[in-house]
Amino acid sequence: MKKTILVLLSLMIVALGISQEEKTRTTQEMRTIFNGNKNNNKIIHGGYGGILLNYSQVDNKDAFLAGIRGVWLINHGIGIGIGGYGFANELRFEKQNDDKDNPYSLAGGYGGLIIEPVIGAKLPVHVSFPVLIGAGGVANIREQWSIYNDPSANYYSEDAAAYFVVEPGVEIELNLVKFFRIGLGCYYRYTTDVVLQTWNGNDYVDISPDLTGFSFGIALKFGKF
Repeated sequence: MKKTILVLLSLMIVALGISQEEKTRTTQEMRTIFNGNKNNNKIIHGGYGGILLNYSQVDNKDAFLAGIRGVWLINHGIGIGIGGYGFANELRFEKQNDDKDNPYSLAGGYGGLIIEPVIGAKLPVHVSFPVLIGAGGVANIREQWSIYNDPSANYYSEDAAAYFVVEPGVEIELNLVKFFRIGLGCYYRYTTDVVLQTWNGNDYVDISPDLTGFSFGIALKFGKF
């Protein structure tokens, strides 16, 4: 009798172990975008809207970038959406009466398609890799004084140009609550060359501002993750 009880207990322990192992394997099994997993073929959908605040350098001057992003999330692992930034660099002008001494500033923006793979989305701290592919425009802005040296200056755009942009990045994301994440990001902005014209005091000359470079910032994401 005792031997029978011991055998039954042993079989129960083994069965529980096998069951737990199978449950763990099922839970950890990879989900794909189109096929789900063996036990659940339903694709999980979510999405978020994001507010982006970045620091960068544009044409070797400090620049502030403000942006937005809207992303559709599929199975917690990949996001597809649209987004973009507006930027301006060095919006501080030295007040000079001679127009040729007046510096110019660059202002513009860019946006396009967002593709964002996410790794470990359910973990409190995880990473994502947003990539922006699109286009943008930039203008050189000058401060102009009136012929009467009026202390109130007005601003005008001397020239503008369009460009193509690709901006990959990496974000460390923190799940604060179910509907809110904070991402700390680093990005590299690559753009095609642009040529603008500016007044040098005697004539208009071509300039080629450098729009390529790193940016760093914070992403505030609200949605269903």
